[in-house]
Amino acid sequence: MSTNKKAVLTLADGKSVEFPVLSGSVGPEVADIRALYGKTGMFTYDPGFLSTASCSSKITYIDGDEGVLLYRGYPIEQLAENCNFLEVCYLLLNGELPNQKEKDEFSTTVMRHTMVHDQLTRFFTGFRRDAHPMAVLVGVVGALSAFYHDSLDINNPEHRNISAFRLVAKLPTIVAMTYKYSVGQPFVYPRNDLSYSANFMRMMFAVPTEEYKINEVLVRALDRIFILHADHEQNASTSTVRQSGSSGANPFACIAAGIACLWGPAHGGANEACLNMLEEIGDVSKVGEFIKKVKDKNSNVKLMGFGHRVYKNYDPRAKLMRDTCHEVLNELGLHDDRLFKLAIALEKIALEDDYFVQRKLYPNVDFYSGIVQRALGIPVAMFTCIFALARTVGWIAQWNEMISDPENKIARPRQLYIGNPRRDVQPSGKR
Repeated sequence: MSTNKKAVLTLADGKSVEFPVLSGSVGPEVADIRALYGKTGMFTYDPGFLSTASCSSKITYIDGDEGVLLYRGYPIEQLAENCNFLEVCYLLLNGELPNQKEKDEFSTTVMRHTMVHDQLTRFFTGFRRDAHPMAVLVGVVGALSAFYHDSLDINNPEHRNISAFRLVAKLPTIVAMTYKYSVGQPFVYPRNDLSYSANFMRMMFAVPTEEYKINEVLVRALDRIFILHADHEQNASTSTVRQSGSSGANPFACIAAGIACLWGPAHGGANEACLNMLEEIGDVSKVGEFIKKVKDKNSNVKLMGFGHRVYKNYDPRAKLMRDTCHEVLNELGLHDDRLFKLAIALEKIALEDDYFVQRKLYPNVDFYSGIVQRALGIPVAMFTCIFALARTVGWIAQWNEMISDPENKIARPRQLYIGNPRRDVQPSGKR
């Protein structure tokens, strides 16, 4: 919303240019510099968008200094304790938590869309069995538009709604199929009488030779993982989805683009990198030696799962995931789990050592989520696929908001060109 304030830019020649200041419902005010180039002939330079708001949004708010994460105004702690994942999906997509009738109708609609087109199952055979699951996921999700082309008119709200249901419903099926294909087991089809997370765990781990038993503690842990990863404001993958969508690309292509971005170890692959780090440390007795290497700027050893681009305080999701980690390990009788004990020791040192405290390198959600998923039986290579499954609803909500925004324009960042100025091509003999 516009304010009466103005941001004033004073140029070297003494000329001053004013820009309107906008304020949100919470958070920092922003200077509206859209007219900067027209008024001054200059662009701003902000690699990584450290100080640039690329859009206005009503979906997610983060206060990194205070360790606050809100979905549609609700604290993540309250949602994780009091809601299931599909309630959070409804919230992100519709702006309010559902009442009982809305919850039942939404859940029923999602569960009735969990099947995938039978021809899609043959798509998997085009991949090698040892292909990284994320490579398969990017390809299969990107191909969905070829199977569900009856809802691709992005200017039609009903089409967007159908695509949203399809993506939220089918991602667990596709992710589970990706895992089953990688281990050479037959696909397990969804069951509509199970909850969203229980259905996913059954599709992941059931085999035809025996009845799969649902463990509600483990299902709840997975559901919480989904909730904690459902959205996270304008991060790299969400910005990728928005930028892809700004060109008018169909929703399946946009989500595939988000999955590709999420694949990076600095983003969705961080929990995989964190677990690999713990495996490399190996034992609690080696934590001190590892910490010394982290502090040595010449060692190239990094402390994974600590610190965050936005959070300069304890990641609110990390505490929830730590509690979930205890619940899962207790349920499975893994009280003396080597990696969890190692993680606790590493956390204790990092929270007390001035080197990490001064740099605000607090544990983030990735630090514990990998351990939880490992305890659930999910292989490391699948971790980022789980993240993509959870984040899909946030991507869709952000994409839909962008499409509905009257100020939406195709994304076209500017640059600071530092290459050669204009020059002429010389004949080959004179080069």
